[in-house]
Amino acid sequence: MHDQQPHLPHLPHQQQPPHNSTRFPVAVDAALREAGWQPGRWDIRQAEEWADALRAHTSPAGHRHAVFPAAVEAWAEFGALHITATAPGRQIAPAAVRIDPLHGLHLARTLGDLGRALETEVAPLGAEGEEQAVLAIDTEGRVYGIDHTGDWFLGQDIDEALATLITGTQPVRLTSSPTGAT
Repeated sequence: MHDQQPHLPHLPHQQQPPHNSTRFPVAVDAALREAGWQPGRWDIRQAEEWADALRAHTSPAGHRHAVFPAAVEAWAEFGALHITATAPGRQIAPAAVRIDPLHGLHLARTLGDLGRALETEVAPLGAEGEEQAVLAIDTEGRVYGIDHTGDWFLGQDIDEALATLITGTQPVRLTSSPTGAT
């Protein structure tokens, strides 16, 4: 099992629909604003409280959470939002998203394992649906979904990940590839 690492696919940036002068596609912008987001939103106090709670938590087996700037920044801008799509999905049903890293509080080992496999650190970001999947973010800001069917790459950054989830774009499954193959 240790001889395989998840392979992060090379993904070209997907063509986005016309923007309405924001950084998000129209449907994503509408869903974010409906949830209470606006440009410049920044709740660093809440983000720091979550960071402290995650740092203080240790699993029974001694696993701890990673906390780093990309995660804290995502929590500060989008934290506590419950985002629901305002349009039908493109390829799959759009997902409701709740940005709250405490949804992953008891998954320190799972997130640590994913981080080791990806050769980075991974922190909890929130949940998809009624907690069908946990959302996670790495030190570079890439976002992943972890559910009972596997691990999914949602986007190169929080913006792409929100677009993937809210527009119902099919995410890419992380796959294992042998590291010693010739």
